[in-house]
Amino acid sequence: MEVTFLGTGTSHGVPVIGCSCAVCTSLNPKNKRTRSSLWLKTKEASIVIDTAPEFRLQALEAGLKHVDGVLYTHCHADHVFGFDDLRAFSRGAKKSIPLYGNKTTISELREVFAYVFRKTQKGGGKPRVETIIVDKDLFQVKGARVQPIPVIHGRLPILGYRLGQLAYITDCSYIPPASLELLQGLQVLVLGVVRYEAHPTHLNVEQALRLVDKLRPRQTYFTHISHLLEHDKLNKTLPFGVKLAYDGLQIHCA
Repeated sequence: MEVTFLGTGTSHGVPVIGCSCAVCTSLNPKNKRTRSSLWLKTKEASIVIDTAPEFRLQALEAGLKHVDGVLYTHCHADHVFGFDDLRAFSRGAKKSIPLYGNKTTISELREVFAYVFRKTQKGGGKPRVETIIVDKDLFQVKGARVQPIPVIHGRLPILGYRLGQLAYITDCSYIPPASLELLQGLQVLVLGVVRYEAHPTHLNVEQALRLVDKLRPRQTYFTHISHLLEHDKLNKTLPFGVKLAYDGLQIHCA
């Protein structure tokens, strides 16, 4: 499986509008972060996790030309507002793209993007999609097996996903015991980590490292990173097997 980090930033992105901090003004390209999204390419399928507001630009930069399905973690703006750009992919495929998420996420997607699901004029102005509710049961996207991972984002139940030996857990403040069991034996764990200080709805660096120590994946990448974390500075302090991801990073995983 080929994995591309399309974006690795928080809801503000980096640089943050109006901010002149050292990270926002950094010349290091690894400190430039569009909103978080992931592209997974297996032998069977091309799968995207979340459609960030910069999804069109991310897809062009990565060479993403075909999408067999989108796995949505939750319906917050930084994870879904590239939704309309799916129309290029559905038009190219000449069929609907399946979208997966829990009941709340799918319901909110259909509300936020009601124009897509409303019967109006025909034409190329809307993406062709099919919404599918998933919870904790294994499902398949064109032959690729996907395991939803229920997690908590503040008080909001959302989903992470596991495909093979890779798991993607972004906006998360708590992982229930049953979900921890689904994260055993990983080759790659991707975790959303926003800052050093505690946060009410996200993991901070210390919490994430404790989780890594508990799960012991072969390799961990932090994503959903704010401007409060400088790439090189934090990377130098992280233990072996833990790194910050960055926009455009490509890895391979079974």
